[in-house]
Amino acid sequence: MQIILIPGLMNDGWIWRHQIGALSRIAPVTIARTDGCGTLEEMAERIVTGTVGSLAIIGHSMGGRVALEVAAMAPYRLSSLIMLDSGAHGPTEGERTGRMQLVETAQKEGMAAVARDWLPPMLAMANRQNTGLVHGITEMLERCSSENFALQQQALLTRPDRSALPAQISCPLLAITGDEDQWATVAQHEAIASAAPDGRLEVVYGAGHMLPVEAPESVTRILEDFLTR
Repeated sequence: MQIILIPGLMNDGWIWRHQIGALSRIAPVTIARTDGCGTLEEMAERIVTGTVGSLAIIGHSMGGRVALEVAAMAPYRLSSLIMLDSGAHGPTEGERTGRMQLVETAQKEGMAAVARDWLPPMLAMANRQNTGLVHGITEMLERCSSENFALQQQALLTRPDRSALPAQISCPLLAITGDEDQWATVAQHEAIASAAPDGRLEVVYGAGHMLPVEAPESVTRILEDFLTR
């Protein structure tokens, strides 16, 4: 088995830095690359064709949607599927406007301006005052080029509706979210977990959308327990 960690929008391996060491004691760990892909399917295909054998897929935010595309493309490869702060539904009404405004900000003002506008609502209220956390996430977001940011937004805006897919996933599925995640709600994750034949829900209290770095110890423990159960 291999463990594949898929970062979310604008994210890179930094988002998983607290989990990599512990998970590597369970199986080899790979950070998936999503840069340069204009669809979620392309991102998933890169994972499927770039690996062999059984996969434990762990995706955060956009990465969770990529994980669903891997499940649709190669269900026989999955030993488990874990989604953090993610969803299965297609684009919502008005979503394009917000995403394209951020793309325009990136092109005109740079990724620092995107981080300034995008990040605060993604964090739990108390974590917005954590200067070290905010600085680390901001640096990560600034490492994403405006070109790759635009491609990732295009991929999200053209994503398929996978709401019916969890019911078809036979491997163990875990949906995790923070109780203060305004973008990917508890109810959204509860629906995914309850639809899956072998689904489970975990809610981390006092955390928002950037769960792996907002509540690193809790997330690591949950992942370890699930993968070794």
